[in-house]
Amino acid sequence: MKKYLINALVVTLMVTGCQKKLDVIPRQSIGQAQALLTEGDVLVTLIGAYDGLQGVSAYGGEIMVLNELIGNSADIRFTGTFAGLSDAYRVEMTADNTFALGIWNQCYNTINRCNNVLSALDKITSSAANKNKVEGEALFIRAALYFELVRLYAKTWGDGDNQTNPGVPLVLTPTTSITEANFKARSSVAEVYALVIADLTKAESLLPASNSIFATKNAAAATLSRVALMKGDYPGARDAAHRVISSGRHTLSTTFAGLFFTFINNAGNSPSEYIFSMKVTNQDGVNAMNTYFGTNAGPGTSGRSDCKIFPAHLAKYEVGDARGAFFIVVGGNNYTRKHLDRFGNVLVVRLGEMHLTRAEANFQEGTTIGQTPLKDVNDIRNRSGLANLATVDLAAILKERYLETAFEGNRLHDIKRTRGTQSGTPWNSPKMILPIPQREMDVNKKLVQNVGYF
Repeated sequence: MKKYLINALVVTLMVTGCQKKLDVIPRQSIGQAQALLTEGDVLVTLIGAYDGLQGVSAYGGEIMVLNELIGNSADIRFTGTFAGLSDAYRVEMTADNTFALGIWNQCYNTINRCNNVLSALDKITSSAANKNKVEGEALFIRAALYFELVRLYAKTWGDGDNQTNPGVPLVLTPTTSITEANFKARSSVAEVYALVIADLTKAESLLPASNSIFATKNAAAATLSRVALMKGDYPGARDAAHRVISSGRHTLSTTFAGLFFTFINNAGNSPSEYIFSMKVTNQDGVNAMNTYFGTNAGPGTSGRSDCKIFPAHLAKYEVGDARGAFFIVVGGNNYTRKHLDRFGNVLVVRLGEMHLTRAEANFQEGTTIGQTPLKDVNDIRNRSGLANLATVDLAAILKERYLETAFEGNRLHDIKRTRGTQSGTPWNSPKMILPIPQREMDVNKKLVQNVGYF
């Protein structure tokens, strides 16, 4: 009898336990009021925002891949089989381009996570410093992604009227349900830039100087420098870059090669020159730059071998330039060594770029804040084993910038802001702008499609 009672009790407990499990409210049905009740809830949501930022369609690398494929067919031969990337490379995208859709969705999903964090800052009660840090990080991520969106899906700053050119929709509060009220029209290019600058300026004031692998004061300042440079605001670009350089938090790598192979050679740690990067390990994270620019060249390396580098690009380097030697030949094709590391961290911005931004901005303004333009350029050249230039002009600065940051995801925007051309396609061609995803156009009737897409 005792045996049967015990068995009956076990069965009863199991049934009761199952019933309790079945009574749990589905996680996707939990509203914001229930989800963000404590400081721990907010911190988890912030980690979710970083996870979104790290996603393959954001700073996991596809944003950088598209910037290079659209902006640099003169030096890259793309042989991949993904139609969406092939169309981008040929500047023949359509409104249903899957990579344009992926970036759009990833960015807005992550922005929504940031908005949730920002709506619940009152739950951060442990300390004022922690509250400031959380707010700064959420503002930084939101601003960084809006900056990428407006550069990719809208006309370049100065291409017509910034006040009336459509940018991207600004969503600044959490989206908890989908109704007609949630559908936003495209804010102007000027409005998006104003939001980005305001968020980054506040983020820089709130963020700590050191923050492990997460956003820091210098990450915000470096992004502000990029925003100002895109606008042709040279004093703003110069001063933000100078704040990063003069902070002493980052140093130029002693060798150019030391900037890369963060997993293979540096135990997964980014070098001091990295201002902001996405952490990748053999268990978490994706590096799309490795996926498309990498190739199998030995232990720890991988990639689809999709992006071959034309010999004409290698010819642009001076004899003895370490950057010109940073390529590998596999199967008779040239590949950059920058993205061979299978689990290498995804570089977002580094100190070398800040030196070249300060040089360009000082030159444009006729100033010498921090250093002369010549000294900043020569510091970068010397690191690659080159002798000093005696004089420098704008063309020389832009050349050093291109050779230094080649295939790091900056080319499209440098062409646009300097009013250049890409394999005969002018900087302000509608083909150089991504389409608003057709799926968004079908759902949100307030959106206006970019020129050339149907």
